[in-house]
Amino acid sequence: MKSCVSVFVLAMTLLAPAVRAQDACPDRSSYEPAREIIADLGRIASPNGVQEAYAARIGGIDQWINVRGQDRDNPMVLFVHGGPASPITPTLWQFQRPLEEYFTLVNYDQRGSGRTFAINPQEAVADTLRIERYVDDAIEIAEHLRARYGKRKLVLMSHSWGTVVGMHAALKRPDLFHAYVGIGQVVNVRTNERVSFDYGLARARAEGNAEAVREMESIAPYPGDRPITRERIIIARKWPQFYGGLTAYRDESKYFYRGPRLSPDYTDADRCAIDAGNVFSLGRLLDEFLQVDFTGVKRFPIPVVMFMGRHDYTTPSEPTEQWLRQVDAPYKRGVWFEHSAHMMPWEEPGKTLASLLETVRPLAVEGDAAAH
Repeated sequence: MKSCVSVFVLAMTLLAPAVRAQDACPDRSSYEPAREIIADLGRIASPNGVQEAYAARIGGIDQWINVRGQDRDNPMVLFVHGGPASPITPTLWQFQRPLEEYFTLVNYDQRGSGRTFAINPQEAVADTLRIERYVDDAIEIAEHLRARYGKRKLVLMSHSWGTVVGMHAALKRPDLFHAYVGIGQVVNVRTNERVSFDYGLARARAEGNAEAVREMESIAPYPGDRPITRERIIIARKWPQFYGGLTAYRDESKYFYRGPRLSPDYTDADRCAIDAGNVFSLGRLLDEFLQVDFTGVKRFPIPVVMFMGRHDYTTPSEPTEQWLRQVDAPYKRGVWFEHSAHMMPWEEPGKTLASLLETVRPLAVEGDAAAH
């Protein structure tokens, strides 16, 4: 599982996609005994619980949906993952289980991503990879879930690249959602790129890292007025993430990128489809993604909560804090994660749960109560 360009893993996806795409799909059968333990621990055993994984026809293609919760009467959360094409399903086992006691969590592999990528002909998807189509997918999935599970409204939560989709969906169809939660929110991509680059260069100079300084100065000022090319992004993303801008205190390549090996929800072929989906999707979405700018949104139609990593220099939190200060919304709240960079649910899972219980669950419960 990867991240997104200036969002979840764009940087890591850009650094070596060609190499990964050429690798043969490895045999991970040796992990099966561990997967069986994780599957048993994660099994929803409560009488009123829900544990379903299935393909639904959404936006003209089959999209893979995963639904889990200990009590189907709890508020339902629709989670829009990062990327592009970085499904969260294969690492759910790392952090989601406690959340499932208070919410029903719905994750789906977006078009061009993970299991959805694997079960659809590429030619049926290639020309549809546009932000507007992803937004309409999220809306259609929300409507599908409301009908299937008898929910009046959902909580919409998104991470990294997914916040582009989530913000647009909340603005387009606020009637579907109790609240919007942005984790590692994208507000303005060019601003994010500048803040991230400036952080990496300042750290490199302070650390006396001559290689990093040389590489970063070769593209300065960044982004400046020049196009944000793939080659410039690779350099600009490399060093801020080297200095903890993706995950604050550890190397995410072990717990995050290798996490799918232990997932009971994915086969080996599904795991290989993650990288293939990254390569397939990124080039088709990059230009449009680089134009994203929500700074002109001055009014937000539903309650909005932003989870902000203090050390996040993948989608820096400073622009999000500034946007939240000026926006007019029925309810707004910013929550700082002091020991996180971009990967808040993984880095501070306890605070993720506590913050959702404090700021989001009451909005959903009170909203449903008022409707009755």
